[in-house]
Amino acid sequence: MSAVSQALNGLKVVDFGGYAAGPHIGKILANFGAISVHVESFDRPDGFRMQYPPFAHNRPGVNRSGCFSYFNDSKVGVAINLKKPEGIELARRLACWADIVIENMRPGVIARLGLDYETLAQINPRLVMLSTCNMGQTGPRSDTPGFGSQLSALAGMCGMTGFAADSPMLLYGPYIDFIASSLGSAAVLAAVIRSRRTGKGSYIDLAQYECGLMFMAGALQDYFSTGNIRDRCGNEDSEAVPHGAYPCRDGQWVALSCWSDAEFSAMADALGEGRLSTDLTFATVEARRANRRELDEIVSTWTRTHEAGNAAEMLQKHGLRAYPVVDMAGLFSDPQLVARRFWRVRRHSEIGNQAYCFVGFDLLEEPGDVFAAAPCLGEGNEFVFRELLGLDEAEINAMRDRGAFS
Repeated sequence: MSAVSQALNGLKVVDFGGYAAGPHIGKILANFGAISVHVESFDRPDGFRMQYPPFAHNRPGVNRSGCFSYFNDSKVGVAINLKKPEGIELARRLACWADIVIENMRPGVIARLGLDYETLAQINPRLVMLSTCNMGQTGPRSDTPGFGSQLSALAGMCGMTGFAADSPMLLYGPYIDFIASSLGSAAVLAAVIRSRRTGKGSYIDLAQYECGLMFMAGALQDYFSTGNIRDRCGNEDSEAVPHGAYPCRDGQWVALSCWSDAEFSAMADALGEGRLSTDLTFATVEARRANRRELDEIVSTWTRTHEAGNAAEMLQKHGLRAYPVVDMAGLFSDPQLVARRFWRVRRHSEIGNQAYCFVGFDLLEEPGDVFAAAPCLGEGNEFVFRELLGLDEAEINAMRDRGAFS
């Protein structure tokens, strides 16, 4: 732990989660000092442990998944067998200890285990519990499975991504999971404030699908007010022109957009083509859109003579919105991320050194941190059961003998 005080020091969190959306909330809270306990079992470990590469040295193993590790740093991990009554009892004792319980199982599963909010609130009336799943706990599709790519398709994102003549494109990564987890982190903290003020707990039903729609505000309002359905249009934009990614000398790309006549004039000057701003072919937004292929070729001819980073800097000096299209290597060497300590390297017992992502915000007086690498499966059993729950040797041995944990 850090010697600096943490904003969430003393906050107690249990997550019965897997993959991204649930565990990521626990990670965010842990990064600001909460004690966050991640619950799995040896029979059913978190799906990220075995189903998603990369694995250390390309060898799969429950403690070798970089993907699992990314979303569970700074936590304590326990392995509890929820198929055993003794395991359920142990889980309930954790819930009694906790301020917050997070779960992202399919609707109905947590209730069948006897760990639903109605049950847990009877033993811990101040408990805040958040359930997050694809569709929320109610509605005609509430029990349908799926991952982030399918939710992005359902939420309209994929329908607007790609080229008009081609199929919709599935987006890389579970975008909606992280929209939901960021909102969920704020929601549980608001509920904790209420709980501490009133002594009353809260239940939060977080639908990832609905959270994703906030990214579609413009397109949704456009349809609501005009009936217009936005479709795939490649890199074109309804307002900005030029708007796209352009090839550079080093094989990389630079992303550029111009949103006004003044910006287009500045771009023309940056390209050494000041005449373009008075050429009737490009003098107005409508003209530039009508002649965008010719304009894109002019821009590409210039970008091909520069490396992507240099091209972006030259355009930025003229007040333009331009950045290089960065690959993974570029992200680790980006001086902006380095300066803000976004990457925090921690030593994992099986993976070795790993660069963890810090959250995209911090607190000046009580800064957060990546306090530890992600836990190995069941690594924190003894600490949690003895130190946090206060079980004695006889209780621990009895529960172990009855299969509550391994």
